[in-house]
Amino acid sequence: MNISPKTVNCDENNLWVELNDGRTLGVPLAWFPRLLAASPAERAAYDISPRGIHWDALDEDISVEGLLAGLADIRELNRKVA
Repeated sequence: MNISPKTVNCDENNLWVELNDGRTLGVPLAWFPRLLAASPAERAAYDISPRGIHWDALDEDISVEGLLAGLADIRELNRKVA
């Protein structure tokens, strides 16, 4: 896959990822509970790689492939349901 993240931003409810092909994806922060619970400063402390976004302090990794497929952090969502 040649599509990679270019910029990342969060508002109160959504994660916004601008891709290098010109698209911008918006997904609910509720899909990623660690990001939802994080402070704005923690959300802003990320690293971009060709394959996705990584928040070291939050132990969160989100791939572009997963975002394009509409995949949430199933592990965390399953814990809340159980």
